[in-house]
Amino acid sequence: MDYTMFCFQCQETAGCSGCTKVGVCGKKPDVAAMQDLLVFVTKGLSAVTTALRNEGKKIAAEVNHLITKNLFITITNANFDKEAIIEAVCQILVVKKELLSQLSDAAVLPSAAHWDAERTQFEAKAKEVGVLSTENEDIRSLRELVTYGLKGLSAYSKHANALLHDSEEVDAFLQRALAATLDDSLGADELTALALETGKYGVEGMALLDKANTETYGNPEITKVKLGVGTNPGILVSGHDLHDLKMLLEQTQGTGVDVYTHSEMLPAHYYPAFKQYPNFVGNYGNAWWKQKEEFESFRGPILMTTNCIVPPKDSYRDRMYTTGAAGYPGCKHISGEAGEHKDFSELIEHAKRCASPIELEQGEIIGGFAHAQVLALADKIVEAVKSKAIRKFVVMAGCDGRAKSREYYTEFAKALPQDTVILTAGCAKYKYNKLDLGTIGGIPRVLDAGQCNDSYSLAVIALKLKEVFGLDDINDLPIIYNIAWYEQKAVIVLLALLYLGVKNIHLGPTLPAFLSPNVAKVLVENFGIAGIGTVEDDIALFFGEDRA
Repeated sequence: MDYTMFCFQCQETAGCSGCTKVGVCGKKPDVAAMQDLLVFVTKGLSAVTTALRNEGKKIAAEVNHLITKNLFITITNANFDKEAIIEAVCQILVVKKELLSQLSDAAVLPSAAHWDAERTQFEAKAKEVGVLSTENEDIRSLRELVTYGLKGLSAYSKHANALLHDSEEVDAFLQRALAATLDDSLGADELTALALETGKYGVEGMALLDKANTETYGNPEITKVKLGVGTNPGILVSGHDLHDLKMLLEQTQGTGVDVYTHSEMLPAHYYPAFKQYPNFVGNYGNAWWKQKEEFESFRGPILMTTNCIVPPKDSYRDRMYTTGAAGYPGCKHISGEAGEHKDFSELIEHAKRCASPIELEQGEIIGGFAHAQVLALADKIVEAVKSKAIRKFVVMAGCDGRAKSREYYTEFAKALPQDTVILTAGCAKYKYNKLDLGTIGGIPRVLDAGQCNDSYSLAVIALKLKEVFGLDDINDLPIIYNIAWYEQKAVIVLLALLYLGVKNIHLGPTLPAFLSPNVAKVLVENFGIAGIGTVEDDIALFFGEDRA
């Protein structure tokens, strides 16, 4: 069957308009179609769970986890395995049918809540339920803004769920909001309000994950991370799921196999709990988009715990394993749901047969500046601000990507005045975290709070500084927001910042293609959202005539 593809959920979408033949990410049209169907049936299930809650009935944790996992599966670069996605659709239909039978009145639910079919009908239905099925451009834009924010929120929830931390309030909202995107009676004003409410629960979801991580692994602390390699065979762990890494480290003790982090897994080194493992060697490589070259050089098996998969080269496809929401056809998938033990023995035995990694670089990088660590330095930071040793903080959190235009962020970091400090989280840091930008009174000029999941730390830091300086408005702080985005976790961070009242955020390297002109206008007029310009123009904009 021929597929009509349309996807514009990530920054690299073709022509900053939409991928219509094949995804820039490597996603094929038939996979995109099944992901559209998975989102559709997950929204349908969410309409059922929301109705059940309205009748006073409780939703099982397993159902909540299923919904968050399925949204995570559809995040950019997470899962390219069509058969796995079809199985997820089938599972939703079974669960939905059972829950529908518990409703006293199911007639008022949207059609997505009632849809059921055999596999042979999936492809035809997928054609009907994609992004373009919403004809009105502005309603479509707002529905997708909410949906993508919820995808980001689902990622935070899933990581917390893996550590047995749940929030019924967050789950209930996520499902209610998903169901609301099916409601044709909601206009632009209601959907705009829903987008901001999504930001509110984005803050709560990030707080839940922060609590889960810090209670389990301790508060991140200032840490120097090794960039070189050892002589043992190794396993490279990428993605974001700290629980997967912890289980792997436990299972590799005494095996002669070392473990390295890649890309977004780098901040695991900052947590005290991970420092007890002698075979936890260091970080290998850079941001996700360089993995084709770096995975080939690593020579050992790679474990992808979440999204940020680049379609693998044949030279290492047999060494790439996936788990959780991640998947790629032809790569071994390690099973295990939230709270379950995962068996990594096959991965470990594979590593023993491999050569040690080829060294890419030497030295070390420093990180671990999450909110607890920064607040411990609060007196020092406040004094530096009051003495004008630090003039401004620049939040450069977010994502990295392949586009040449992203070199802007490296050049922008280099051009910043010497009395500025970068606050970062996410893989955007790889554009500047290996630059020698120096320190201010012993404070590094790049403070890395961790993964994109740890963007909550940046909000906590800003709110604490607002309190310390006795300010009424968060926008009166000496903080500039120049954020790079790529996928849907960046969308929930943006919505969270808007909910907190942050204005004048600059977003690049392009504004989201899913924002219609009218929706973009609302964000510009009400929140001061803007794109980026040239490095020289933006430095002048942010610092005026008083530039160092």
